[in-house]
Amino acid sequence: MQPSTRFRLNFSRGTGIEPQYRLNNEAITALFVHGCFQFGASMSGLFLNLYLWRLTQDLTVNGTYNIVVYLFTPLAFAAGGWIAKRKDRMVTYRLGIATIAVFYLLVVIAQEKVAEYYILFAIFNGIAGGFYWTGYLVLMYDVSNESNRLRFLAINMVVFSTAGLIGPALAGFIIQMNEGLQGYILTFLIASIMFVVAAIVSFRIKASPSHHKAYHLRLMGLLMRKERLWLQGLIAFFVMGLFQGIMLFLPNILLLQTVGREDWVGYLGVFFSSLTVITGYIISKKAKKEQARKYVLMTSTGVLIGASFLLFEVHLWTVMLFMIMFSICNPLVGNSLTSYYYRLIGKLPLKGQLRVESVVMREAFLNAGRVVSITLLIVLSKDLDSVWLPIVLVSMAVLQYAMYWLIREESEPKSNQVRTRRKSM
Repeated sequence: MQPSTRFRLNFSRGTGIEPQYRLNNEAITALFVHGCFQFGASMSGLFLNLYLWRLTQDLTVNGTYNIVVYLFTPLAFAAGGWIAKRKDRMVTYRLGIATIAVFYLLVVIAQEKVAEYYILFAIFNGIAGGFYWTGYLVLMYDVSNESNRLRFLAINMVVFSTAGLIGPALAGFIIQMNEGLQGYILTFLIASIMFVVAAIVSFRIKASPSHHKAYHLRLMGLLMRKERLWLQGLIAFFVMGLFQGIMLFLPNILLLQTVGREDWVGYLGVFFSSLTVITGYIISKKAKKEQARKYVLMTSTGVLIGASFLLFEVHLWTVMLFMIMFSICNPLVGNSLTSYYYRLIGKLPLKGQLRVESVVMREAFLNAGRVVSITLLIVLSKDLDSVWLPIVLVSMAVLQYAMYWLIREESEPKSNQVRTRRKSM
């Protein structure tokens, strides 16, 4: 039996999994492609911020780089959404993979000059990432359904984090074994190769051109006024972005400052990702879509407790405790909110035809939150020793509780309740 066949059987026909929860072949292929992509991204994305830090030793440069990325990502989402509607979501998806591969090849060519042109690199990165995630978020909706979506998202998190186990450790080892910044360059080159592999395998997913090619992005304002629950879901993503924006680049810089070596940052990344894999596996088995608010409340509390340790001092033990709590809690809140939002998309007018526009709007709100929090961080914290750094982080963690009130609790369908009662009789 070939490895790809075993992979398909393990995930689609898992022991004890009822038929309605199993994943089809396209879902399995999408997970495999995303795993290849994430392997390259976990090697390159994590260490790109550290590469900039090594070149500049300036928190403002890193913060500004990420702000520009998140400003241009929604614009790429809008353009990618138009392509997905006019052509197919796979065109947008493959375009994203290809442009990210080109981006890291340019990093390899530019080397130290990345610090001089970091704004241009940030723009390119934002556009490439926007295309990729537009295609993949729509693809996730298409290859899953109401019954198996939470399980698909949980397995997606396991694949995402498993790739994150190997990538940072390998990248850290490569960087440590090479003198100067050459290890970074080799890491970015390997990442580019992984993106090419992902692009090739993605051709196994069939194109599914939309018969409804009208792009209704200009009508989203009207839809937000009419669909209050959907608007609240978008605001929930804005709130999540407030914390997520800082978390996408700051923790690895803090770890580098406390341990002093890139390979140890990679090895610790393996540990944190393993916690995420375990959490994702438990979610795939135990999580229920009706308990989204409960999960958000639990994870917000866990993240706040972890962030509060940094108020005492920014030291290795406090950073470790914070990252442990975040690694455990983050998969649950991300999966719960995404699954909830996908259910809202299915209830919008035109019966799912607005899924592309909904994904674009989701990213706009999420990135707006990221930009706000990173801007606040670099305005108040000029360096890693600033007293404002942990205060901003804890404040963003406190605001995560707002998601609890923005999500409406869903009751279990009556048919399931009847079936449960019959089993208990």
